[in-house]
Amino acid sequence: MMMFSISLGLFELAFFHLLTHALFKALLFLCAGILIHGVGNTQDIRFFGGLSLNFPLVTVCMNLANLSLCGVPFLAGFYSKDLIVELACQYSWGVFILCMMFICLSLTVLYSVRLTYLSFVGVYSGGPSISVCESDHSLIGPVVILSFVSLISGPILSWLSFPAPVLIFLPVFLKWAALLFVSISLLAMLSLQRLVY
Repeated sequence: MMMFSISLGLFELAFFHLLTHALFKALLFLCAGILIHGVGNTQDIRFFGGLSLNFPLVTVCMNLANLSLCGVPFLAGFYSKDLIVELACQYSWGVFILCMMFICLSLTVLYSVRLTYLSFVGVYSGGPSISVCESDHSLIGPVVILSFVSLISGPILSWLSFPAPVLIFLPVFLKWAALLFVSISLLAMLSLQRLVY
């Protein structure tokens, strides 16, 4: 989305998305590190599953980061991604570019749902997990702080970066296109997961 925004000449939006993206992506990597450490240092996601029982706090924080990455309303990623998508639709750069943008958004939702499904749903098939990771404050402290920052950074950075509100007028079908593509990719990922497993 940052490169897409730069290619459209929306440099301020690209920087704004860089800042919000850094916060929730850092949260995502910290949560992934805790899970990897907790399951015996394996990085093979096929051995994950059902980790929400042993890592409830990490599950909540990681899903928060995933939802923010997908651009769910009122999380950090929404404030930057939605603005980029709506301005790209408003300036009408062409049907091909808009389709590529919506496909990229759909792919983000696909791999985020896959990560959540393989990590937290299903049966755990690895070795013994170390749920003591959640009682280690040196691991959990930064995750909780970044979770809070990921919740409030979107509107705060938006107010600091863009002092004047931006009015965007779009046709109804373009306004709903992002939600439609995200819903289709979510359903596609869930059906693919059921076929594979």
